Amino acid sequence: MNFFVSLKQLSRRLRQPLNARYAFRRLREYHSEPRSLKDVIHWAMHFGGGGYMRVKTMQIPSEILGLARAVAAIKPRIILEIGTASGGTALIWAYLAKERLITCDLIDMTYQEPLFTRFPPPGSACSVHLLSGNSHDPGFKARVKNILNGDLVDFLFIDGDHTESGVTADYEDYREFVRPGGLIAFHDILQNQPLPTNQVFYLWQRLKKIAVVEEFVTPDNHSGFGIGLLHVSEDGAPQLGPKKQAHQDSGVESKA
Repeated sequence: MNFFVSLKQLSRRLRQPLNARYAFRRLREYHSEPRSLKDVIHWAMHFGGGGYMRVKTMQIPSEILGLARAVAAIKPRIILEIGTASGGTALIWAYLAKERLITCDLIDMTYQEPLFTRFPPPGSACSVHLLSGNSHDPGFKARVKNILNGDLVDFLFIDGDHTESGVTADYEDYREFVRPGGLIAFHDILQNQPLPTNQVFYLWQRLKKIAVVEEFVTPDNHSGFGIGLLHVSEDGAPQLGPKKQAHQDSGVESKA
């Protein structure tokens, strides 16, 4: 760990009490009245805060609203998210899930847990489970399976590792947990991306050939973002066949 990373982490820890007070004040404000879905998305983008307690989503409003409406239409009981990041989309899914939200990230979320687990609105029966670790590890998948306890997921949101091999692995590893008639969504499906490691496009092109899908893409957006939604058939989410061309993978990021 280099000096600047260590210094940043020390600064975050020192400011944690102040940042926590602000975050919980914002959460009380958020919970102070009933919210519409559009309200929740606005809050997910503008909740604010600092350090470990910052809540933010890197989404285009029209795209995430379109996805959220599609998810709301199936009245989800259980939602699984790969890629918590700053918790913005977790705030949305906690509003929609009737029973459980499982949200996963590579980073340790010990500091965020007291805040994120209180995301569901007053009166909601939804419980929020935060899992830290590598989603590609078999042991991590076993932890998800243990929380599900035999239940299936209504909606899976994959927004973690954006390399082609990483996002493909997340799809192949976790698609079995999604019920027939459920939904699986991917972020950053457009080809032109600001980072070379954003390679979701290549997986999405393969899935479009074997599944019923729809896209939420802002008109005239030709660089970055875009959400792809796969409708799971009665036979389950399709298994991928051999890919025709490999693409170089490097790095992992979560962007929810």
